[in-house]
Amino acid sequence: MAEMHIQAKLVNLLKQDKIQLWNPPYTTGYNQAGQQPLQQLAVNYAAIVCFSVSEVASALESIRSQAVKRGMGNKTYRETFVATLELLLPKDGKKDVKKKNYLETKLDVLAQDIMARIAEQYGLKYIKLILNGKTLTPEKRLDEQDVKNNSKIMVLRVSEPERKKQMVEEEEKKKTQDQSLQRTQKGFQILSERDGTDDPATTPFLEIADQKGNPLKIPHREKKALILAMGFHEKGRALMKRKQYDAALCHLLQADDQFGTCGSVLLSTVDNYAVLQLDIVWCYRALEALSCLDDGKQRLQRAEDCFLKCYGEQQQRLMQIKGNTGREEVLFLRLYLLQSLLAYLDGNEHQATQKLMRVEDLYGRLCLDPGKMTGLMGLGFSEQEARLGLRACHGNVDEAALHITHRRQEREEMKQQERERRRRRMEGLATLRELGYSKRDAARALHQADGDMDRAYGILLESTQAESAAVTNHNTELPIDQSKVEQLLYLGFEPEAAEAALRLTGGDVQEATQLLLDNQGVLPPELLSPSPPSSVSEEPSTSSESAGRTHIHTRSGSQGEDPMDVDLVNEVLEDIPRHEEDYLDLTLEEESEVIAQMKSYLHRNCTPSS
Repeated sequence: MAEMHIQAKLVNLLKQDKIQLWNPPYTTGYNQAGQQPLQQLAVNYAAIVCFSVSEVASALESIRSQAVKRGMGNKTYRETFVATLELLLPKDGKKDVKKKNYLETKLDVLAQDIMARIAEQYGLKYIKLILNGKTLTPEKRLDEQDVKNNSKIMVLRVSEPERKKQMVEEEEKKKTQDQSLQRTQKGFQILSERDGTDDPATTPFLEIADQKGNPLKIPHREKKALILAMGFHEKGRALMKRKQYDAALCHLLQADDQFGTCGSVLLSTVDNYAVLQLDIVWCYRALEALSCLDDGKQRLQRAEDCFLKCYGEQQQRLMQIKGNTGREEVLFLRLYLLQSLLAYLDGNEHQATQKLMRVEDLYGRLCLDPGKMTGLMGLGFSEQEARLGLRACHGNVDEAALHITHRRQEREEMKQQERERRRRRMEGLATLRELGYSKRDAARALHQADGDMDRAYGILLESTQAESAAVTNHNTELPIDQSKVEQLLYLGFEPEAAEAALRLTGGDVQEATQLLLDNQGVLPPELLSPSPPSSVSEEPSTSSESAGRTHIHTRSGSQGEDPMDVDLVNEVLEDIPRHEEDYLDLTLEEESEVIAQMKSYLHRNCTPSS
């Protein structure tokens, strides 16, 4: 880390002084170092950057040799189209920690070919390639995935099978990271398809809930994407707790991709996306992959912007929702700590120091008295409850005990409400079936009506009438204005979709356009066929009561229809935390180590010597 800091400071000085190390006198005609000019430059800069002459000389030579190699690589690329890629290898895969690793290749080859070369050359059996925070697809060409000459490619080691002799090969394969990702995605896809119309006592499903566990109403298509995104995030966080940062980063990047498809206004009012960005950069730090400096900076900026929108400039919105801000301060501690680290690596010592001062202030407030923790745990509260309660109440034991007790009561009341909803739902289902409706139709109507049997009955009646009307009017549809169709075709929509959208919106071009955009140009079957009207709003709730954070809320149940589905669902459910504020429950042990590391770098004596 110190080497990156020295180089960043020297690069800034070289730019200011307009010195090009790849040109004479610093580089000879044979691309060798001009020893005397470099040594004199090191003497001049040592006093400025507060490092010894030998350290500065070594850093200058590293900068020079990299610049020369880059220039040679650019010349080779212009003449032969062979690109030079810098490989950021796992720390335990490097033979020489200070030496940079490069790979020459054409860019019209598949990523899997490069992966095979890297695996063979460096003895890495299971790997993924990351470019700017995005995982390269093995089956696609490099140039199709924005890989360019001089790109920095992060080589991420994924979980190898447990090397136990008693395990058969198939069992070993199941432990590889690719299969873990696939199983996670499949498990959450199964859960995202379930809308609660089946009996939750036998078929578990997930709801998106606010920070207090209250279910939020979100359009089904967005809900599916959110469940996948949040599912990958929770799996990644579970792996982070086990210190399996390689595997965690793979899942977190998948979550990032899924969040990118959501586009919901909900994301601007909750902190999930911001926390994900922090977690990704925290994994970069743990993997010593902070050469991904630009990507890390951008992610931390997105996190800070999201926190600002979600909590308010002075966290007033958070105070209004939750009554305190103590627990969320751990997120800002981690944010400022990572910002300090990246500023240091970028050569900005002043900014790094300023951020670290804010970190130390927060750390002093958030570190808890062990005696107070023991006291609360002696009252029957869990370690997690005690830690969160003390931070919420700024260390006041009595207030923390009342706060934890109140939260327990709230959760118990919600469970009772859920049990009562389930009882009413089962009674309503039985009544509607007695009236002649199928179990499936009755369950869907009750789901749309939030369990209200009278409203569900009305929905079923309207559905029957709508189907009859559709049959009657099937052959008497009014002609569509072709000029309106052409307007939609001009916007790039397909003719069939354009006509269907105009029919559904009564010929309103603006509404038809919005309908097509909402469905990415392809109308789903449920819109094209008669469906029961619903008086229940499909807009995501963004009231002050639902803002702050969303989490996946598990509804009870233990069995599905397919045994394989049961295994997958149970597997992913294991990683969903039972406490809605689990993401705030940081012990600060890792943060303490990084703070000490940063202080050792920033507080070193400015006494350069030759």
